[in-house]
Amino acid sequence: MLINVILKKKMEEPFTLQWFDEDFYLLLMRLAINMVFITILIRFLYYEKTRRKDYLFTYYLIGTITFFLCFGLKKLDIDTGMGLGLFAIFGIIRYRTDAIEIKEMTYLFLIIGLSVVNALASNKLSIAEMGLINIFMVILTYILEFVWLMKHETRKTITYERIDLIKPEKAAEMKKDLENRTGLALNRFEIGKIDFLNDTAQVRVYYYAEEQEFSDYHVQ
Repeated sequence: MLINVILKKKMEEPFTLQWFDEDFYLLLMRLAINMVFITILIRFLYYEKTRRKDYLFTYYLIGTITFFLCFGLKKLDIDTGMGLGLFAIFGIIRYRTDAIEIKEMTYLFLIIGLSVVNALASNKLSIAEMGLINIFMVILTYILEFVWLMKHETRKTITYERIDLIKPEKAAEMKKDLENRTGLALNRFEIGKIDFLNDTAQVRVYYYAEEQEFSDYHVQ
C-alpha cells in the first residue's frame, strides 16, 4: 500500500528536462582530471611494460564509461548499498575468450577505482585531496613497475613430449633442452599435467622478456 502511494506521488510530480546546469563545468573538470591520470596509468606505465594494445582499448573504454556512470548516478539519491552493488556489477564481468592475467585485472580494478573516486567525490573532498589520491596511485604504480620490479617475468605453457626428463634428478638436463628448443634463457620451469598415454606433459616456463632477443607472445 505504501509503495503504491509513493509511486503515485512520483507520477504526479512534473517532469522537467534541464538543458544545462552548473554541474556541466564540474563534469568537464573531473573528466579532464580522470583522463589525464588514467592515460598516465594505461599508456605510460602499463603499455611501456607489456606492449599489449588490446588492453588499451578495454581500459580506456571501461574507465571512461565507469566515470560517466558514476557521475550520472551521483545526481540520484543512492545509498552505500547501491554503491557496493555498482562494484558487484563489475565484479561479475567475465571475459569468455582469454583468461585475464592477475596483473591486467589489477590495472583494470585500479582504473575503475580511480574513475569512481573522480566521479563520486563529494563537495567535502577538495580538488587537492582528489589530486593527491590520483598522484599517489600513479607514483606507487610507477615505483612497483619501474623501480622495485624492473624485470618483468613472462611465462609460457608448452606441451613437452620428452617425459623421460621430467624426473627431479634430470631437471638441469630438461632445462637445457627447453632452452635449446625454445631459444629462451629460462629462469625456472614447472611441470603440470602429465599424459602417459600420449607421452606428453604440460610445462610452464618462466623468463625475463626484456633479456630475450625477441618480444614475447603478448605483443600484438
